[in-house]
Parts: sequence; C-alpha cells; structure tokens
Amino acid sequence: MATTSRPAAAREGVPAVVRAAALASAAAVAALVVALLAGGAVTEKVVPGLGDAGATTRWGLPFARLVMNLAATLTVGALLAAVVLLPMNARRAGKRGKAAEPGAAPLTADAIGYLRAASWFAATWAAAAGATLVLTVADVLGQPVLDVLTGSELSSYVGSLTQGRALMLVVLLTVVVALLAWTTTTPGAAAGLLALAVVAVLPPPLTGHSASAANHQVATTGVALHVVAIAPWVGGLAIVGVHALTGRAGLGVMTARFSRMALWCYVVVGASGMVNVIARLPDPAELVTTSYGRLALGKIVAFALLGVVGWYHRERTVPAVEAGRPRAFARLAVAEVAIMAATMGLAVALARSAPPAPTTEESAVETLLGYAMPPHVTASRLVTLGVFDLFFAALVLALGGLYLAGVVRLRRRGDRWSLPRTAAWLVGLVSILAVTQTGVGRYAPILFSVHMAQHMVLNMLTPIFLVAGAPVTLALRALKPARVRGDRGPREWLTIALHSRFTALITHPAVATILFVASTFVLYFTPLFETLMRSHLGHIAMMTHFLLTGLLFFWVLIGVDPAPRTLPYPGRILLLFVTMPFHAFFGIALMNLGEPLARAWYTAVHPAWGTSILKDEHTAGAIAWGFGEIPTFIVLIILAFQWFFDDQRRARREDRRADRAQEAGGDPADDELAAYNARLARLAERDRER
Repeated sequence: MATTSRPAAAREGVPAVVRAAALASAAAVAALVVALLAGGAVTEKVVPGLGDAGATTRWGLPFARLVMNLAATLTVGALLAAVVLLPMNARRAGKRGKAAEPGAAPLTADAIGYLRAASWFAATWAAAAGATLVLTVADVLGQPVLDVLTGSELSSYVGSLTQGRALMLVVLLTVVVALLAWTTTTPGAAAGLLALAVVAVLPPPLTGHSASAANHQVATTGVALHVVAIAPWVGGLAIVGVHALTGRAGLGVMTARFSRMALWCYVVVGASGMVNVIARLPDPAELVTTSYGRLALGKIVAFALLGVVGWYHRERTVPAVEAGRPRAFARLAVAEVAIMAATMGLAVALARSAPPAPTTEESAVETLLGYAMPPHVTASRLVTLGVFDLFFAALVLALGGLYLAGVVRLRRRGDRWSLPRTAAWLVGLVSILAVTQTGVGRYAPILFSVHMAQHMVLNMLTPIFLVAGAPVTLALRALKPARVRGDRGPREWLTIALHSRFTALITHPAVATILFVASTFVLYFTPLFETLMRSHLGHIAMMTHFLLTGLLFFWVLIGVDPAPRTLPYPGRILLLFVTMPFHAFFGIALMNLGEPLARAWYTAVHPAWGTSILKDEHTAGAIAWGFGEIPTFIVLIILAFQWFFDDQRRARREDRRADRAQEAGGDPADDELAAYNARLARLAERDRER
C-alpha cells in the first residue's frame, strides 16, 4: 500500500511545484524590472553618432542572464540532491549478500530522477548562455541583435572579448553536463558532474566588474566565493522544496543535511558579499547616494531576511519534518525560494549597473596591479608592507580551522594526536601567509626575483610541513562513518578518493616527479607565464599549481598518510637525489638568460627604482639554484627519522610475534627467528650426513 501512495503523492504535488516555480519566477522578474528601472540600466540616453544596440538588447540581456543564473542554480541543486543530500540505496546487496560499498552502490530512483532533471536544467543553462553571448556582443558593438546574427561580428568578437570566451566556456561545460547527466547512474560520475557544474558557474561573474575593480585581488576572489556558495544554497533549497511538495521519501535526511550546509553557505555568502561591496564602494555613504549602492543595499536587506528565514528553518521546520509534518517545511521553503529568486534578479540588475567611478585617477600600473607602485624594496618592507590576498587568506583559514576541529574532536573522544604533526601543519600554513600576505606578495608581480622566492617557498618548503601534518590520517580518524551502512558521508567519499584510479595515477612516483619538475620548465619557458601574470586569477592558478605539485611530490617522498603505493626508503632517497638537481639546472638556465622572460609584462610594471629586468631575472635564477639545498636537507632528516622509527616498529612487531609463538598454544611458525635457527640446524645436519 505504501509503495503506491508515494507516486500518487508525487503526482498530487506537481501543481504545487508549478505554483511555487511561478511565484519564484514572478518575484525574480519583478525585482529585475524594478532594479533595472531604478538603476537606470535600461533608460540610458542614446548619444548621437554612437551605435545603439536597441531596446531588445537592453532588456533581453539582463533577462537572458537571469534565466542563465536560475538554470545554473537549479542544475547545481539537482546534482547536489542526487549526490549529497539523498541517502544512497544501501539495500542492494553486494556479491556475497553484503551491503554495497559507497562507491559501487547505485543511486536511488529519486536521485536518478534529479540527475535527469539536471540534464534539462543544464540544457536550459546552455541555451541561456548562448543567448547571453549574442546579446553581449550586440551590447558591446552597439548593434541590433539581428545585424550581429547575420553579419560576421559574432565570430570575430567572441574570441577577442573576455566575456565572450567566458560564455563560450559555459556553453561547452553545460552541454557536457546535460549529455552526461542523462545517462549517469553512479555516485562517482554524478559527483564529477556536480564539480563540473560548479566550475561552469564561475566564468561569467569573474569577467564582470570584479576583474576591473580597484582592488581586484579581493574583488575577484570575493565574487568567486560568492557564486560558489550561492549556487548550492539556492539550488539545494529549491530541490528540497520540490522533494517536500511531492511527498517523496527521505525528506528528513535531506533537510538535516541541507540545513548544515546552508549555514556555512550563508556565512560565506555574507562575508564575500561584504567584501565585494567594500571593494566597489569604499565610502559607506555611496550605499544611499548612488544607484549602484542602493541596489547593493537592497541585496543586503534581502540577505538579512533570508538569514531570519533560515534560522526559523533550523529551529522550527527541520524538527517538524522529523516529526512527520513535511508541509511545514514546504510552505516556508517556497517563500524563501521566492525571496532568493528576487535577490538574484537584483544581482543581475546590479551587474548591469556600473559602480561609481573612482574619485582619483588611476595610473597604468595601478590598473594592472590593483594597487599603487610600492616604494624601493627592502628587507623590512618585504615583511611589513603587506597586501591582503583574500584567496590564500581564506584557504589558510579553512585548512587551519578544519585541522584544529579534527584535533579537538579526537581529544574530546579521548584519542591522542601528535603535537609535532599539528605544529608542522600550522608552520606550513604560516609559510603560505608569509609569502602571500606580506610585502612578498606585494612585490612578487613587480620583481621576478621576489616571485621566484614565493614560488620556491610554496613549491618546495610549504608542502613538506603540510605533508608532515598527516591531514588525511587525521580526517580518517576524526570523521564519523555514515549512520547507515552503504550510505556515504565525508569519510566514505574520502576513502573512495584514496582508492580511485585517478589517485593511483597521480601518486605514481614517475607521474608526481614529472609534474613537479617538468611543469616548472613548461611554465616559465613558454608564453604561458606572461599570460598568467596578466590577471589575478592567472596568478592564483599559478601559485596553487606550485603548491599542489609540491604536495603531491613530497607526499610520495615523506607522506605518512594512506596511499595507493609506498616506495621503500632507499627508493625515496634515490628519487630525492635524482629530482633535486633539475631545480639547480632550472636556476642555472635563468642565470644564463640572454632575453628577459615575460618582457611585455615586466616592462609595463617595471619600477623606476628597480634594476634591469634581465639582471633581476638572473637574481631569480640564483635564488632557484640555491634554494634547493634547504628542502633537500629537511627531507633527508625526515627520511632518516622515518626509516629509523619504521625499523624500530618492525622489530617490536617481530618480537611480539615471537613472544606469542612461544606462549602455550602459540604457533611456532610465527616465530621467524626460531624458524630461521631451525632451518640453519637442518642445513648443518644435512652437511654432517654427507
């Protein structure tokens, strides 16, 4: 009887879902129209002699962006529900009657349904991104849409416009998601699609106002955190609301999991949103004196209202769902989704409105760097003349907080965790701050020598301490297993990742070594280096690459965490001595340069007080050549201690086996020393008989 009631309840809930979707759409459209009129984005005066894209573009572009944003959040929400929020089908047994492992267990029918819905949402997302692309070209050129479609401008300008390339990337990624989500049935593949969808959310906002803001180091990272937190928060709530309205099973688990995630999303959205507002409106009075500020203030009010509703969810409706009253959640969720949709309409209108122009004229260097040219470099200024890099500050805060939370959980449980490992982890995080938040981070884009010092620390020193902190081992011990066998939580996903083919491939000593060594030569001796230096996102990608390849290589050398394969200690030492000379060769190659690397970039930001570009790059080569001795010495000491303690543990283990073998009822075969002596005695007896 229960099996037939669920489909009936789902069919009865479809009209309610349609009404809720209509309410949210109406709220988004109304907020967009009011904000566009209030901000003046659609009432611009046409200047004689300049091209006019027409009313179709002025109104069509924000509406296309709104549809694109809504489809994006729904795609992420549907994939999130299928992969994270819904419990896995644990009833399907394995080969021998055991519950299926998290990586092999199939998704439930509801999860499969959300994957198929994600396919349709992603197709809508791709279509809206394509429309936005066409309208963006029309807006930039000041030509009607029909002229752009029938002429050659579209193909000519898409590749040259940053926003055009970003939207083309979105179209490609979303088409892949739409095609694969229609056939995917496994949790691992669905998780990959979720990651791909989150990546596809990023390109459009990162090529908007944030890329040209006065402090684009902060603005770029802030907007990235903003959209990455908004997509699962808004999309997840919408799908959970659909689940509640259609009366499907598992709502209690979904609401509990979503509630925990939504709290962190709310914190990230609030913090990143405040950072973005400060980056664009340094004067608080501009919140009420400018059109852009008033729209931003409207978003702040809507955000505060969402916080109140979210608190009510956690305090009232989640317990109501657990008590068997799903409609209590559904009613409030519909209202919350409508407020979120209206807020997204405000956000689109805000993106179409130009922020207030800076009161002072920026120099060319300030436009490129995001800050004024610093004074002559000195040792004290490298320490004190800091710059705030939001990306690495947030990264260190997250990594440090998660690690210490794991240590605290173990201590509360009565387990011990090594103090030296904790100290090593914290030292590694401090080293990241030392080269990204101090004067090193300010002078690195200007002087190649300072950039090389930053590279060496992040690639060859920081990873040693982070790997010595054994974060994976801590996570496996601190994270709790899923409550239901066969379901998956953070611990199960981590275990799946450790045993995946991808992890086995990248942790192979040959692959890790090639990535560690070859990527340095490929980066600096190709045009890629100058391309990455020209944007803050490129600089972040470069620094992150240095850190990740270093972590991978030193995890193979000195890692104590569980890994697909482990090198014997002689092999580790041999790998160390084979690899490190390549960095010396790299330094020598820089010291013998005849032409500067990234000449155009360093010419544009060359300080008047600096030495020649080529001489500075020769200094960078000397730094790269001499720095390699430091990590080699540290790693050798760590390997020596690890080898010694490993032999000690192995000897104690053999002694315990021998003691057990000699006890009453023990197996003599477990005593390897006695077995060896017996073998020698048999050989001696055989020699005497001859």
